[in-house]
Amino acid sequence: MDSLAGGEKAEVGKLGVRNYADALVGYKGTQDYLTDCGQELDSTLAKFDCNASDLLNPEGMGRAFWNTILVSIPSALLPILFAAFAAYAFAWMDFPGRMWIFAILVGLQVIPLQMALVPIARLYTEVGLQSTFVGIWLFHTGFGLPYAIYLMRNFLGGLPREIFESVYIDGASHWTAFWKLAMPLSIPAIASLGIFQFLWIWNDFLVAKIFLSSNPVLTVQITNLIDPRGGNWHILTGAAFLSFIIPMLVFFGLQRFFVRGLLAGSVKG
Repeated sequence: MDSLAGGEKAEVGKLGVRNYADALVGYKGTQDYLTDCGQELDSTLAKFDCNASDLLNPEGMGRAFWNTILVSIPSALLPILFAAFAAYAFAWMDFPGRMWIFAILVGLQVIPLQMALVPIARLYTEVGLQSTFVGIWLFHTGFGLPYAIYLMRNFLGGLPREIFESVYIDGASHWTAFWKLAMPLSIPAIASLGIFQFLWIWNDFLVAKIFLSSNPVLTVQITNLIDPRGGNWHILTGAAFLSFIIPMLVFFGLQRFFVRGLLAGSVKG
């Protein structure tokens, strides 16, 4: 009985490993896969080459991958840069209406971006920004700024005031204090913002579908595989695996800053 149970567990484990490998490589069975691919070679290299050819050439996944990179990186960096300047001003500079302006910016977080899709699409059509990378950069930057400013301002406001007062006494300007003091100390908050913004943009479908229809990103291109290649799930699974490689690298590369930055910017010091 024990040997039978052990055999069943071994078969289940073997099946689980095979299914996991199938999901990663993205094929639906050796014979069917090689028949679809038009290759007679029964080897791991042949299966991988076939998948790479299916994903990167006929369906445009290679181009969609680079389009996603081109959209995600600037759209993640621009809000962080602008938010850092604004957060420093709200935290350490005195000007009329500072708290009211900050309160309004925080309140803008409740506005759903879906409400702005139609009017901004019409505006982009009039000014020639529709289906351009600049247009989608501006859209993601605008809707990412309120939360970015809120998090960065709370983080910078929680830093010891004595540190900034000492550099001001030594004759440093706000520009010097920002680049030499505020930015290095804000690395945990910047990393947290980078993870949030990058993952949000990388997984975005609706905004990319509307504002960048002529240059499809991965999420849009994967949905395009369903109609012309509806039965070929090996291509869909391979495309899905390709789409989450970069987000995993970004998250694990910045995860040591993530919790520190999130907690430090969530409360007022």
